[in-house]
Order: sequence, then structure tokens, then C-alpha cells
Amino acid sequence: MNAKQVPQLFVATGASKWGDPEHFPWTMGWQPNYQTESRAYASYILKNHPNAKIGILFQNDDYGKDYLKGFKDGLGNKASKMIIAEVSYEVTDATIDSQIVSLQGSGADTFFNITTPKFAAQAIRKSYDLGWRPLHFVNNVSASIAAVLQPAGLEKSVGLISISYSKDPSDPPWKDDKGVKDYSAFMKKYYPDGNPIDAGSAYGYGAAQTLVQVLKQCGDDLTRENVMRQAANLKDLELPLALPGMKINTSPTDFYPIKQVQLARFDGKTWVRFGELMSR
Repeated sequence: MNAKQVPQLFVATGASKWGDPEHFPWTMGWQPNYQTESRAYASYILKNHPNAKIGILFQNDDYGKDYLKGFKDGLGNKASKMIIAEVSYEVTDATIDSQIVSLQGSGADTFFNITTPKFAAQAIRKSYDLGWRPLHFVNNVSASIAAVLQPAGLEKSVGLISISYSKDPSDPPWKDDKGVKDYSAFMKKYYPDGNPIDAGSAYGYGAAQTLVQVLKQCGDDLTRENVMRQAANLKDLELPLALPGMKINTSPTDFYPIKQVQLARFDGKTWVRFGELMSR
């Protein structure tokens, strides 16, 4: 796509490779990249649990390794001492039960769960059923209440920590929020067969709104070059489903539109945000 100079805007992944304008000037991500997210967890652990014994489960591919790198970078020279166990899984695995048993046996009291939704639900359920109660971080990819926590068991998900950068339409505190109401009305009108509480639907809505802003800035000049120029010139864009105070900014050397995250803890019913917005 880059060889043919075709704009690829707001790729639906947090892989850090999608924010590399020097090598891929026609490709731009959208959500906080995985390394930014995992550094937020590392920062929290260093500040609040400096003696943590950390066990990590990660998907054995670029996705998992991206998170892993950001986490270790965030821990800095303490990573080798604090991380006492790392186990991986393959996307073709039926379950990750044996990996959870291994992590429990390591003596880890802190668990960084780098998984996709199916495996995240398994990990949450298995660790609870084993009686293993570490400080449990789950990556944002798998933080959906509807898609992950409900299948795992809401009572088994209490205390989980993740990050947030957008409003979850299934989360009760947002039910009267104007942005969420507008989103729900949009889904009912234009995509009635879709699931409005699916995180993917909300993600697509936000990314599409960002593209609308790019096209507005383009005016009548819809050349590929100008599309990328405007995508790299977003200034303080506030989206209806973004968290309050969160703004999108890009530049010719910054292809990461969303760079702010906030930690959140699950209380059995909803994600309760805490702390300040954190920027990479």
C-alpha cells in the first residue's frame, strides 16, 4: 500500500509499527499504541507496588511482543528483577489453563494478561477458580464488559485493572451521556443489525468520525497527498465517545492520534477510572 501511495488511515490495531511516518508515510493508526498502554501499567506498578513479583502471559506474535517490549521499557532496569515468569500461548491453542497454572506456581503476585478476548476470559476465569488472586492487569483489547468480563464472570473480574480511552456504551455511568446517546441513535438508524455495545462498533464509529474530520479539512482537494497531509494535521480534536478531556493531535512526525489513557479498575459492575490522564 505504501509502495502504491494509498492512504491507510486509522488502522484498527495498537501495533507500534503503524506510527512510523519515516518508513510508512501512507499508514496511520488510531488507538493508543500497545507500548504506550503497557508503559502506563509499568508506571503504576513502580509507583504503587515497587516490590511486585510479576508474571506475564502473552500471545506469541508481534501483538504480544509489542506489549511486552513497552512493559519492560516502562519498568526500565528493574524489569529483570521484577518479572519472575513469562509464558506465551499460540492463537491456535484451545485453552491457556496450563499457562495460568504455571504462573500461579511461579509465586507471582502481579499478573499482566496480554491476550485477545477469548483467552482473556479464560485467564480471568481460570485464575479465579484456582484461588490465585494477583494484582491483575488486562490489556485494553480485552477489557470489554460484554465481550470478555461477562463471559468470564463479573464476580471473577472484580479488581481487574486496565486502561480506558473511550466511553464503553455498555457501561451504566455513560447511559445518559450525549455522545453515547448520539452513537446509539446512529447505530439504530444506520446499522440496526449491529450490536451497539460491541467494542468494535464503538471503535469504528470513533475512527470514522476522525476520518470525517480529515475529509472536512481537505475541502475540495481530495488528492491522496492532501488526505495524508490533513490526517497529519489534526489539532485538539475531541470525539463524542472519547473520555472527557481527551484530544486527538497529529503532526507530520507524529502518526499516533490518541496518546492519552487513564487507568480503570473493575468493581463488579463497571470500570471505575482513577488517576490522571497519562500521555506517552
